[in-house]
Amino acid sequence: MWEWIAQETQYCIFAYNLGRTYSALKNRKLPLETTYVDIRNATDGWSAIRDMVVRGAPAIAIAAALSLAVEVSNLEAFEGTSDDAVSFLNKKLEYLVSSRPTAVNLSDAAMKLKEVISNAAATASEAQSIFQAYIEAAEIMLRDDVACNKAIGSYGASFLCHQLKNSKSLSILTHCNTGSLATAGYGTALGVIRAVHAEGLLERAYCTETRPFNQGSRLTAFELVHDNIPATLVADSAAAALMREGRVDAVIVGADRVAANGDTANKIGTYSLALCAMNHNIPFYVAAPLTSVDLSLSSGQEIVIEERSQKELTHTRGGLGEQVAASGVSVWNPAFDVTPANLISGIITEKGLVTKMNSDAFKIKDFVEKVSK
Repeated sequence: MWEWIAQETQYCIFAYNLGRTYSALKNRKLPLETTYVDIRNATDGWSAIRDMVVRGAPAIAIAAALSLAVEVSNLEAFEGTSDDAVSFLNKKLEYLVSSRPTAVNLSDAAMKLKEVISNAAATASEAQSIFQAYIEAAEIMLRDDVACNKAIGSYGASFLCHQLKNSKSLSILTHCNTGSLATAGYGTALGVIRAVHAEGLLERAYCTETRPFNQGSRLTAFELVHDNIPATLVADSAAAALMREGRVDAVIVGADRVAANGDTANKIGTYSLALCAMNHNIPFYVAAPLTSVDLSLSSGQEIVIEERSQKELTHTRGGLGEQVAASGVSVWNPAFDVTPANLISGIITEKGLVTKMNSDAFKIKDFVEKVSK
């Protein structure tokens, strides 16, 4: 598995070797250091996700699945029954889901893995057989994520180039990091930018610094430079001025959770970009796998928004360095905001583009049912 992942991704975010060993690239050390942290069990996985060593909605789902795969693979002895194995795995998955509440990909992966566990238990009489079924399912998720991202990139590039055909080349603004460092490989919104670039139709990619953790300046800029994609970094607060100067043809962002009506939770600052894009008549797209869609939520008002430590704003290096804010000031530090569906031009998925028909809301359930047939 290590050889496969090294070949398929721009960066080896997951160093995973046949269920025996597993390391995760420390996102918070990039771009100055490329170092890995060893993940030995679900507890290590939970900490890596919560502390944003691994981040990005698709990536944290894979990270959680693999952490438990390594734990059960290395169990020296498990004396329980098959029912005990089911209980063990399910409790570990529930624990992993609690690491970060906003991204739905993590809970979606846990639900699918629980189904695998249940099906294995129906035919297996030994705990080890159930563990093996889980390990194989986690590895399949790793492979499938890359294929999914490439499909998103392909659909997105094809649609954008068709819609904006009057332009010889496109300049695209993106927010936060949605590339190989946020997924198992290639990326979602950044995957679309990669695909447009591969078609020879990208004039320039603009990435915001993305406060307060600087995923844009540290990670997205790193990926763009690595792939020799023409790129410019801008401050979050400069995006409106950039649009006003006519430098942006489209905005593409990722998503941590999409409600049934199309309201989308993404990194804080996304809502501001959507408002600016609407004011300047610039199309605003969300690129995300269908695993980011939560049909149980009718609108974005039901999305739980994670709040981060105040030190991420008051101290340098994402809360790890010296204090720079005035002592005693209160801090509000939500990790995400919700962009209403009426501000979104379309949602790019691995199954195609979800569009609106004379409405402010998307009919995502209808789309999911159609592509699932």
